[in-house]
Amino acid sequence: MQIILLEKIVKLGNLGDIVKVKDGYARNFLIPCRKARHATKDAISEFEVKRAQLEKIAAGKLIAAQEQSDKLKSLTLQVVQKSGVDGRLFGSVTNQDISTELKRQGFSIEKAQVRLSKGPIKTIGDHLLQIVLHTDVVTDITVSVLSAQE
Repeated sequence: MQIILLEKIVKLGNLGDIVKVKDGYARNFLIPCRKARHATKDAISEFEVKRAQLEKIAAGKLIAAQEQSDKLKSLTLQVVQKSGVDGRLFGSVTNQDISTELKRQGFSIEKAQVRLSKGPIKTIGDHLLQIVLHTDVVTDITVSVLSAQE
């Protein structure tokens, strides 16, 4: 199916690109989420009229993501979990736990934006992870996992 992208999508294309994707991907995800439209002649001409407005919105989102990235760079997040004597956690620290802790500190980060490269954190100590704020803005933060005192 031929579609026209209404925003930048990783590994697919930039705003305004006309790309061919699988029918299900377009029908079930891209079009309902308003990330793309069918690439008909009417849609293409309508897009060209709205292109400047869409580019302005995309630039605003990028600037907001960069500002949030600057705030997150200096942040060391502390998460307290129960652990054994050897420093291994009972359970693990997941992207949901990190998202919840960031929301508690005033950041609007969804769990899908948190990337744990080695999977859930299962030991005490400092761990580096990535927060994806925008397709072009990825920030590294340090999560310090501490042992809960009983």
